[in-house]
Amino acid sequence: MGGNVAGVYAACFPSEICSMTLICPDGIRHPCETKFDNHLQDRQHGDCSLNIPLIPTTPEEMEDMFRLCSHVRFKIPQQILQGLVDVRQPHNTFYEEVFMEIVGEASRYALQEHLHLIKAPLQVIWGKRDQVVDVSGAAVIAEALPGCRVDLLENCGHSVAMERPSRTAKLLLEFIIMQQDARGGAKKGS
Repeated sequence: MGGNVAGVYAACFPSEICSMTLICPDGIRHPCETKFDNHLQDRQHGDCSLNIPLIPTTPEEMEDMFRLCSHVRFKIPQQILQGLVDVRQPHNTFYEEVFMEIVGEASRYALQEHLHLIKAPLQVIWGKRDQVVDVSGAAVIAEALPGCRVDLLENCGHSVAMERPSRTAKLLLEFIIMQQDARGGAKKGS
């Protein structure tokens, strides 16, 4: 949800943004559907009893969320899963409200509708094995903003920073340094 919100913010408040990175952002009409898209369609066509996989309420649902979001399989102890649920649980009502607003008819493609307004240099990082938001969205963004930098990560799902932390950090730093150099960079020796 964060990439969608950040992208729309950058479009609406361009003077507030000097550069930005979107990681697997939703809000795009991507040509290919994912398993998660199919789940959302089932939920929107009347089966509201379906849980939102990104808002887990039990350790088992948390494990399912990690399976959905990660191409790399992590073995997470039950106690850790329970702790993660316990930390998130008090905020789940808010997460669900935001989630339903973002996937609702009025906001579903908000990022794509605002892409042309983004003026800041843009980097897009996406896992090629994303099952939540299809990687084909990267091409949609690149077509709308030809100057943006697109980095696609092999053997990586939606949880880019968790699955490929070093690679993600390296790509972010490269982009930031490139933007600093383009603006004249920091003074030598400081």
